[in-house]
Amino acid sequence: MLLGLDTTSHWMHLALVSHHGVWTHREALLKGQGTSEVLVPALDALLAQAGASPKELAGVAACVGPGGFAALRVGVAFAEGLALTGLPTWGFTAFELRARALREAGVTEAVALVLDGQRGDAFLQIWDATGPLGAPKCLPLAQLAEAVGEHRWFAPEAFVEKAEAALGRPPVDLAPEAVLAGLVSLTRECAAREPEAPLHPLYLRATDAEVNFPQAAAHLDDAHRLGRLR
Repeated sequence: MLLGLDTTSHWMHLALVSHHGVWTHREALLKGQGTSEVLVPALDALLAQAGASPKELAGVAACVGPGGFAALRVGVAFAEGLALTGLPTWGFTAFELRARALREAGVTEAVALVLDGQRGDAFLQIWDATGPLGAPKCLPLAQLAEAVGEHRWFAPEAFVEKAEAALGRPPVDLAPEAVLAGLVSLTRECAAREPEAPLHPLYLRATDAEVNFPQAAAHLDDAHRLGRLR
């Protein structure tokens, strides 16, 4: 049984995938609620629903970002903790997850994937049916329309209002639950890839601490400060 997890936004997505079936869970974090408070109880409940125990897990596919810094670190650290028990781990990006959700929903054209970059920024990467059409980037919302161009676009529901205000047109219509279908598909696919150890988060931007205390991170290279591009 494989575990797929995404903790990069205020919605947490979990999937258990085995030869016998698929079990999924999607939960919104309440204001002031931390991902670490929700993740383990939600996984325990999902395992119980599947009639399985943690010992039956055979691998973990985790979203490595970009997203909320603390939230994505919880998911990556959780996967890394399971790796200490001998489980293989695989990483995928928040862009790849949304692109897969769109493909599973039958969207085949190129779509600009827009995620909340916080501090007035957006994370952007354009994907079509073959994969990404360029490297991901972090840019101010004021520059989003020029970067997206004529592409159709998609954003998670919590970021749609800000993205639509910047782009001036509505997003691709996708049921929120479609992300779970994308997670199931990606979890299955990851099992055929080479395991990754350790997992490398993708931040795309400096943390608040680095912005406020730049000298404290001056010795770090971009791979450590912004994460490793995939």
